[in-house]
Amino acid sequence: MRLRFSIPHNLVIVFSIVIIAAVLTWIIPGGKYDRQKVTVNGVERSVIVNGSFQYVDSQPQTWQIFSAFYNGFINMSHIIVFVLMIGGAFWIMNDTKAIDVGIFSFLGFTREMEKYRPVKFVGVNNIIITLIMILFSFFGAMFGMSEETIAFAVIFVPLSISMGYDSLVGVALCYFGAHIGFAGAILNPFTVGIAQGLASVPLFTGIEYRVIAWIIITFAGISAVLLYAARIRKNPALSPMYEADSYWREKGNSHIENIKYHTPVSAWIIAFLTGIVLTIFAIKYPVTTMTVGLSDISAPLLPVIAGLYFLTSYITLRRSIHFFVLNILAFTMIYLVIGVLGFEWYIMEIAALFLAMGIITGFAAAKKPGEITKLFVEGVKDIVSASLVVGFAGGIIAILTDGQIIDTVLHSLSGALQGASKISAITIMYGFQSLLNLIITSGSAKAALTIPILAEFSDIVGLSRQATIVAFQFGAGFTDMIAPTSGVLIGVLGMARIPYVKWLKWILPILIVLVIIGFLLLIPTVTMNLNGF
Repeated sequence: MRLRFSIPHNLVIVFSIVIIAAVLTWIIPGGKYDRQKVTVNGVERSVIVNGSFQYVDSQPQTWQIFSAFYNGFINMSHIIVFVLMIGGAFWIMNDTKAIDVGIFSFLGFTREMEKYRPVKFVGVNNIIITLIMILFSFFGAMFGMSEETIAFAVIFVPLSISMGYDSLVGVALCYFGAHIGFAGAILNPFTVGIAQGLASVPLFTGIEYRVIAWIIITFAGISAVLLYAARIRKNPALSPMYEADSYWREKGNSHIENIKYHTPVSAWIIAFLTGIVLTIFAIKYPVTTMTVGLSDISAPLLPVIAGLYFLTSYITLRRSIHFFVLNILAFTMIYLVIGVLGFEWYIMEIAALFLAMGIITGFAAAKKPGEITKLFVEGVKDIVSASLVVGFAGGIIAILTDGQIIDTVLHSLSGALQGASKISAITIMYGFQSLLNLIITSGSAKAALTIPILAEFSDIVGLSRQATIVAFQFGAGFTDMIAPTSGVLIGVLGMARIPYVKWLKWILPILIVLVIIGFLLLIPTVTMNLNGF
């Protein structure tokens, strides 16, 4: 009898890692650096005082493997609440069948495009994948898009499957796309901006080489996804997610031909009231200043968008409620980008935006408050498993922090750098940042933890501080895509219903290639006289 290997549940995997982390606290001695408050780019941060390391009594973790989950839920509460609110809001929207109609219309449009020879030669799907991934990579490189991809996964996974691919391609379009851009980090304020401030390097200098690195990394990432997508479209059964994706395939087969295209009066009322609210905001904020790196762009964005909303709402309402709901979704995404770049929105504001989207959608579809609430609760139930894994993943960080071993590992790295050559030093830094990122996935937190020390050591070995920052940004971007401690990754996989093991198996070969490319891109920062370095 042949034994079948059963993929463990994500909670089992995370719990196993928590136990391993607890074991490490018995092996690695406790250590601690002193911290001090410094202001970096106008924000106060706690950073390590170089040379202040001292060994302290070890804190081996035992029963704490259970209390770690409590601490993990507290530490990851912002991601957990965000995932639950996104799940509930999109469940309301899904009930209108608007996304099904949108995907059906989009696929019809792509088939029409294939009649043009140049498009047919390249492949309209290849063009779509490339353009979407370039867009998300650009967002990741310019303002560090990450958490926002959780919401986009709900859209791109069913779209990907409808195009003949699988949920892995759907996640690759937004999450993977954003994170290859996050690694390229042209002007990413959460990695490059903070690291340069901590290293006393002029803000966003060396941008010329970063642009080149971003183009190369993005090209490699998109190429990998296109090759995989072509293979899966030719034979969908080759997908490791083929059976699991039956959930999305069944959900997508919502009998599109039986959908009744209509526009209830409630939709017209909601469109008018929403437009009034947007107009009020436009009057209150007539000019919006979008900050991208060192550049500020001021324009009357909100008044223009409010006007476009009225126009597009009228056009879509004349077609059906489904297209109006899609219009609401589109403007939600537009306001998300403006909010992040112009008003410094983060998790709380984005979650509130999507909750508003869900409620507005429900009322537009002529649903009663009780019906909207019921749908929201059903959506929360559907995604609660992913939220649990996010909280449990936070327990890993809690164990390592309470065990006081992270600073010891960092101190060991500083010892390894002494006497190292330039190439050896940059290699050690890159490798360490990549491994540390499996534990601490926050780019800003990792910068505050490592850059004050590594910048000093780069001076000792004659290495450019800019090169040290590039090693940090690559390390902060690549391995983030497999880190079990990443609330964003776990949240995206939960939304897409992809087991962590299957994601790891799929992404690992691509990640290895990207890590090698990252190392090759580090060599010129040591051997060549680059502008800003």
